This record gives sequence, structure tokens and C-alpha cells, in this order.
Amino acid sequence: MSLRLPYIVPTVLLATALALKAPTFLRASRDPDVRATVVLLACGTAVFVVVTPDTILWLNNVSGVANIAAPIAYSLLTLFCAIQLTMIMRWREPPSGRRRRRMFTVSWIHAGIVAALWTTFLMADVPVPRIYDLDTYYATTPWMQEHILLYLINHAVSVVVAAYLLWIWFPQVTDRWLKTGVVVLQAGFALGLLFDTTKLIAIVARWTGHDLDFLSTQVAPQFAFVEAVLVALGFIAPQAGPFVQGWARNKAAYRRLRPLWRILRDTRASAATASFGLWTPLELRLMQCQQRIHDALRVLGPYFDHGLHQRAYTTALAELGAERAHGVAGALALQAAVDAYGDKALHDARDQPAQIGAGVSDHLDAIARALSRPHVLDSIRQQISPAESAPTHA
Repeated sequence: MSLRLPYIVPTVLLATALALKAPTFLRASRDPDVRATVVLLACGTAVFVVVTPDTILWLNNVSGVANIAAPIAYSLLTLFCAIQLTMIMRWREPPSGRRRRRMFTVSWIHAGIVAALWTTFLMADVPVPRIYDLDTYYATTPWMQEHILLYLINHAVSVVVAAYLLWIWFPQVTDRWLKTGVVVLQAGFALGLLFDTTKLIAIVARWTGHDLDFLSTQVAPQFAFVEAVLVALGFIAPQAGPFVQGWARNKAAYRRLRPLWRILRDTRASAATASFGLWTPLELRLMQCQQRIHDALRVLGPYFDHGLHQRAYTTALAELGAERAHGVAGALALQAAVDAYGDKALHDARDQPAQIGAGVSDHLDAIARALSRPHVLDSIRQQISPAESAPTHA
């Protein structure tokens, strides 16, 4: 298990990222950036699945071809390189014929490399299955030597070109999440170059009759594992970052408004009949909560005591800031309006507006926060109406 753990960790991380990205892909499958990110994650996951020792043994047994996992894994890695280059081009340049031609060229070059990988493998004589040291074991074998060098040199060139493109573009990047993605990608590409370098040193050592296989079998894979995760995160960050930030903002707003909705839900406002399930997007649930609150405010209009609201605001303002005073006044007046609604006690509104105004609707967050501090509400309530000092809502 200890030998397989280094393979399992990046595989699980990449597969998890792919699974989390799947809903976005289903919603926005026509977005080329989303499609490319999903394919990139799928390729990265597949590479580590294929090079896992158990998978190599399984492929050998099922296909009857020793070391068939090599061209499969190296082809997926080549596709991974092509996608990361085209994604960087898509980031850096606006849509144009020039960009399209460059992306087309990159795609065809890598397609040719994949064809060359399979050709060299089929021409090589590699009868002995190798699980961990294929690159060094066959480093001097005709055609397999070219096969190994082809994938390593292509990977090295790809990460250097990608890093260079990002380096000259970085000063122009202003978006915070995109800048974060670029920094993470640069770190990943640096590790990718270290992977290629250590592999090549071990191979050259074989050519000269020396044994530095540990660089290929023990050191290089560690660079590859971390590189794959960093590159995947780098490409995900510009897309996932704003989503996570928006989700956190909506979650905080939803949680802030819940105390307010709890005291208003007994109004049974008409728009509150729709019910959403557990998997309903948070943004939609927040919109529903906000709509329910505004509908409840309309229902409570005839029961709302504007005089009570003004007295509470004036009293609270002497002790609290203006925003907190608005919150406390709105909370006390709405609690009283809900009680009046329950008793069907319409408020005498001859000298007051018929509806709850902006003094309440513009301060819903402050009102919700005030409702979570009942001791403050009780204190102001006692000052403005000693006879009603007992709290009406827990």
C-alpha cells in the first residue's frame, strides 16, 4: 500500500476536482474554457490511473502486450500538454483568426507526437514488463529509446513554452483569481521541468553505463504528482474562485436573513408557497428568501406601527450607531406588527403611510442581525414602553 499511496493521492485529488467540475460542465457545456478544463482534468486523472502499478498489470494481462500502458499514459500526457497550451492561448488573446490558427497548429503538432509515440512503441522490442523502471530499463533499446525521449522532450518543451507565455503575460493580468491561477501554474510548470530533468539525467546515466535509476523511479514521480495537482488547480482557480467567493457571499447573506424570515413566516405571504429541495442552488434559495421577506413586509403594512418604529430608532440611536439603530428599530416594529397580524389588530394608519417604507426594507441585514441579539432589543423595548418590557419573540 505504501508504494501505491503516491499514485493514489494525486489521482483522488484530480478525480475529485473533475467530479466537482461536472455540474458546471453540464450547465455550461458550450463554454470552451469549461470544456477544456474538464478534458484537462480527465486527462490528468487518466494518466495517474494508467501509471498505477495495478492498472499497468491489468492492461498487460488484458491486452497481452507487455508495457502497453506506456504509450497510453504518454499519449494522455501529450494531450494534457496540448490542452494546457491552448488554454493559455485562449486566456492571453481575444478571439481572432491568428489565435485560432495557433491553437490549431498546437493541436496538430501534439496529434503528430501521439502518432509517433505509438509508431515507435510498435517498432520497439520490449518483451519484459516493467512496472516502475520502464524508462531506464529500456533507455538503450532501439525505438523505445526514441519513444521515451519523445514524450519527455515534448513535455519539457510544453512546460517551458507555457511558463514563458504566462511570464510575459503576467504583468497585464488584473483579475485576482486569474493572477492566482497563473502563479500556481508557474509553480506546477517548474516542477514539471524538474520531472523531465531528473528523468533525463537517469537515462543519460544509463547511456554512459552508470546507475542513477532512483532519480527516475523515486525522485521524478514526486515532482510529477505535485505538478499535476498544481496545474489542475491553476486552471481551475480562475473559474472556481469567483464561484466559491459568490457562494460564500450568498451563504452568509442567507444565514443573516434567516432570523428575520423566522419571525415573518407566519404571515404566509403568497410568494412563499414554492418549496425547494436540498439540491436547489444557494443563489435561488437566497432569492426566494428575499422575495418571501418582501412579500411578508407588504402583508404586514396595515399592522405596522410607524410611531413605534420612530421611537425605537430615536432611542437606539442615542446608544448605538445609525445602522444598528435602524436594525433594532426595524426588529422591534416588525415583531409588534407580526403580533398584531396574529391578533388581526389593524393599526390606525390615518396619519401614517399605508406600507412599510424604506426605513425597514433598506436595512434588512441590520434587522436580521438585531434579531440575533435579543438582550439589546429587550433593553430598547423597556425604554420606549416599560409596560411591554417582556420579550414577545425568543
